[in-house]
Amino acid sequence: MRVVVTGMGVICSIAQTVPAFTRALREGRCGIEPVPDIGDGGPRLAALVKDFCFADAVSAQHALPEEMRQGAMRAANRSPEAAQMDLVAAMQAFADAGLHLSSPPADRLGLVVAGNNLSSGYVQDLFPKYENNPEYLPARFALHFMDTDRVGTLSQVLGIKGEGYTVGGASASGNVGIVNGSRLVETGAVDVCLVVGATTDLSPMEKRGLATLGAVAAAGTDEPELARCRPFDVRHEGFVPGQGSACVVLESERSARARGADVLAELAGYDLKLDANSLPDPHEDGEAKVMAGAMAKAGVRPDQIDYVNAHATATPLGDEIEVRALLRVFGDDFGRPWVNATKGLIGHCMCAAGVVEAVASVIQIRDGFVHPNLNLRRPIDDGCRFVHGAAVPADIEYALSNSFGFGGFNTSIVLKRSPHASGAHG
Repeated sequence: MRVVVTGMGVICSIAQTVPAFTRALREGRCGIEPVPDIGDGGPRLAALVKDFCFADAVSAQHALPEEMRQGAMRAANRSPEAAQMDLVAAMQAFADAGLHLSSPPADRLGLVVAGNNLSSGYVQDLFPKYENNPEYLPARFALHFMDTDRVGTLSQVLGIKGEGYTVGGASASGNVGIVNGSRLVETGAVDVCLVVGATTDLSPMEKRGLATLGAVAAAGTDEPELARCRPFDVRHEGFVPGQGSACVVLESERSARARGADVLAELAGYDLKLDANSLPDPHEDGEAKVMAGAMAKAGVRPDQIDYVNAHATATPLGDEIEVRALLRVFGDDFGRPWVNATKGLIGHCMCAAGVVEAVASVIQIRDGFVHPNLNLRRPIDDGCRFVHGAAVPADIEYALSNSFGFGGFNTSIVLKRSPHASGAHG
């Protein structure tokens, strides 16, 4: 059964709608900035969402029924901001897919929230007040601290009554969610599945832990570009935490046709495998296997892949292993596909990264360009066809999008251009 993408939504540091994200990608806009040093030893760079207002974002969903918008305010007005961002991204995708106009029965709609340990920052922010006066604890705290609160809130607002759950795979969570959502559609458990890459609210302790591990970039003081994320550059030093959420609507082709929905792309293939490795270090073999496996499921050869949205966190070992895996998979065609890293623009959106980057990939397939790799001055491999400092026109029929995570999670998906795509979203 063919699975297609019929709707998308996104909120990140450079855009709070899909049309705005499209423009920002084409322009190569960067949302990474220095953050104040508060003495916690955590990252000094971040890509944060600015000026997000839940009430305004809900009100802006003009296509959706007023009853749904009011329901969103009732359900999530007191929710943590991270959960509010997830809901808005899902509402955007719901409207983009036209599910407010025509939809399968509620029990044929599914929901996968991709992410785990999502609310540690919210918990830590409340702790001082709780410690001082336990009665301060919000009445809904017992719900809000659980990852499944995102499922409950989203399902309530959007009227989803089919299968639903959360999935986790560290930084690969977004693609793990897409794989699971596709399987729900493929097996006939649902006709439509919303996959939400959830906003990860890190606590200061978690941020410090990542810095202690040596995984994050320093702010740098010697020259301006040292304050940026540099995937695939020989000076790469680590990732920059990013804030963001995204949603893709996966649907059986039969359902989309019956509803008259626009098909944005096809999810042609995927693969997910473990390395049997509890450590953060990546393995070339595992990464190569999932790329080859996703292409095999899609029925495409390496020479048919036009573009790779790489995991590319800008950690030295991570970038170098991924390029070696690409060389192993593509062989003589190694220099054929364009390769870029969305994290260089918006930071690493943690659990949401895979879904945010799937949205970025569909946009580039649909609109025929590849966004730049900012600050790529000295590539780690001159044989790889990296996009450099400006967007480039590209004819993309098949795209490969990778996500890898601490603990040996390897995932890759193949997206295919739809011959029935209706055109750009702005």
